[in-house]
Amino acid sequence: MSVIQRPAAGEYAPFYAGYVDGVPEGDVVEILERQGRELAALLAGVAGDRGDYRYAPDKWTVKEVVGHIADAERIFAYRALRIARGDATPLPSFDQDGYVERGGFARRTLTDLAAEFSAVRAATLALFRAMTDEESRRVGTASNAAVSARGLAYIAAGHERHHSRILRERYLK
Repeated sequence: MSVIQRPAAGEYAPFYAGYVDGVPEGDVVEILERQGRELAALLAGVAGDRGDYRYAPDKWTVKEVVGHIADAERIFAYRALRIARGDATPLPSFDQDGYVERGGFARRTLTDLAAEFSAVRAATLALFRAMTDEESRRVGTASNAAVSARGLAYIAAGHERHHSRILRERYLK
């Protein structure tokens, strides 16, 4: 299929600009693929008991961060699928803190959560690899804002990049 082009500023909510701008130049599908391998390698080097670490009392644990990345990516990919298929139904926002609170990540191993993220990322890659240029440019509404399918590819990549950086800098140093 074709390379998914970088979205214009009007193809995602201003809230996501930092995520989109943080994605390096290049094929976003290749970037997503590389990120998946890099996060898997990062998490494979984390001791099991470190999964419950939080760097401040009001911050998520390592497990919760990984669970959040997977949950958010599922939502971004679902939105991209609906929009790419021409579904004009406005899509609701989601409460990331509520998802983490009810995610039950503490009862799971970090290895299990890393495997789940890898499976989610594989599905995301399959979706965006098969997407045509026309499909990627389609725009819908999510969280009361216009967003394109390609915007969601970049949001997913930027979101993972943001949280991986925080994991490296604040949790796993």
